[in-house]
Amino acid sequence: MLDLVKLTQQMQGMGQHLSQEAVAAQRRLNLAQGLSTRALANQSEWVTVLENQGDGLAFTAAAPIEPLTAHTTLPATHQPHSVIATDGSQIAPSHHEIAYCYLINVGRVVLHYSQSRFPRLDSLPEVVYRPEELNLSRQWGMATTEWMGHRRTVAEAQELAALATATLQELGASPPPLLAMVDGSLIYWFLDSLPEPARELILPPILTAWDQLRQRGIPLVGYVSASRSSEALNFLRLAACPFPTPDCQHHCQGQAEGAACGRFMPLRDANFWASQLTPGQRSPFYRSTAPILARYGNHPIYFCYLHVGTEVARVEMPGWVATAADRGEQALAMVLAQVQKGYGYPVALAEAHNQAVVRGGDRSRFFALLERELIRAGLKNVGVSAKEARKRGSIA
Repeated sequence: MLDLVKLTQQMQGMGQHLSQEAVAAQRRLNLAQGLSTRALANQSEWVTVLENQGDGLAFTAAAPIEPLTAHTTLPATHQPHSVIATDGSQIAPSHHEIAYCYLINVGRVVLHYSQSRFPRLDSLPEVVYRPEELNLSRQWGMATTEWMGHRRTVAEAQELAALATATLQELGASPPPLLAMVDGSLIYWFLDSLPEPARELILPPILTAWDQLRQRGIPLVGYVSASRSSEALNFLRLAACPFPTPDCQHHCQGQAEGAACGRFMPLRDANFWASQLTPGQRSPFYRSTAPILARYGNHPIYFCYLHVGTEVARVEMPGWVATAADRGEQALAMVLAQVQKGYGYPVALAEAHNQAVVRGGDRSRFFALLERELIRAGLKNVGVSAKEARKRGSIA
């Protein structure tokens, strides 16, 4: 039980602290705006520096492919189109439950607009219970719960491609524009920390799914709400570097924090672009230089910041979407329409989440079904551990 009296005592200074932080954030924002003007004057030169010196930097900076002052206004599309989305949820394994297993549930959504077609809203569950699958990640010193999350990411991508293919076939010979959406980043930063054998089980299936989308001409976007990235702002650190050539390894002992070029940190990209954009506008496109993207093959990741009215969201897409004539703009127009229909968040992603999420009642029914199947198979003494039973029956 939460002790609100003790909690109130700890929060007394929180208001004053946040007020001071707001003043400091405005100061950092003003500094970043000045650096943006400075970087614009020699933008192409700084892009070249980034390409040549990227390995010597202690931070990840994205390269703008348009002028830093490019603020493109996008109208939300009202033309016939379809939006496809997937999202995942899970039941984590527990030694205190009836059986040691886990469940991955992928929510699938297809929404049609101005087509007189019924939407599709369902989910696809998968139970993992075989020892060789449950214990696979232990050889790399990785917890089963962590590996379960990575497997869920793969399942979401595969189901998105399969659903897009099926939808395209259903729409016939002259389909309207389609958009495939996922919740979160297309840059899987966690792959950097994985051993090579584990990485090979995660990334190739995802890229294969993306290849299928590319072959069918269905643009893919990743929608990142409340982004905490500073990739775009890190480009300005090149202009702020006090040395003739930016080289963090040589000049700053490889330390990104506290360096002179980072005086405006920890300002986030979304906060910066919130001061530059108006609702319906996007920032210039950037090409991410995250090291893991060297393994993405023909799927380099580009991104921009889109003011959707309620927030400034980061929208990511592969290069074959962002750099194709009008395809990136069309995808962003559909994203903007999704946010408007969802009252601040893409409705397709919200519905995919609702289809995927495993609530308390679903969890209870899952284990009740599992218990019935175990008893039917002839197993005896089926039940939870004594600890779990005591927690569920607590009188405190």
